[in-house]
Amino acid sequence: MPSMNTPARTHVFIVDDLPSMRERLRELIDGVDGIEVVGEAGTPGEAIDGIRRTHPDYVLLDYQLVGGTGVDVLRAVHPDAPDIAFIVLTNHATAQHRRACLDAGASYFFDKSTEFGRVRSAIAESRSPRP
Repeated sequence: MPSMNTPARTHVFIVDDLPSMRERLRELIDGVDGIEVVGEAGTPGEAIDGIRRTHPDYVLLDYQLVGGTGVDVLRAVHPDAPDIAFIVLTNHATAQHRRACLDAGASYFFDKSTEFGRVRSAIAESRSPRP
């Protein structure tokens, strides 16, 4: 059992339809102390089920998924779990996509091609243990 002085682990769930991108995201956050990846998904349905089951602190969420979008996942999960921080990553970083994601509850919206590294800093800088 952790002591009172042991910092809480930060749980992350990764959603991307490409296994290679899920692996890249794992590698990106691997060096952040206290991070634990609690699940992965490649489709909106798998993501919704997995996020509800694991209730992570953060979800790394691809915008474009096979069978839907990250907005679909946000709309299904965020209303019942507003304490989860959703970090949307996309190659479709238009103002319209950004607005749709933020309106649906995303905390961050990053362009994969130019802001990929910001995922790690967003988690590292904003982490705070849940009560």
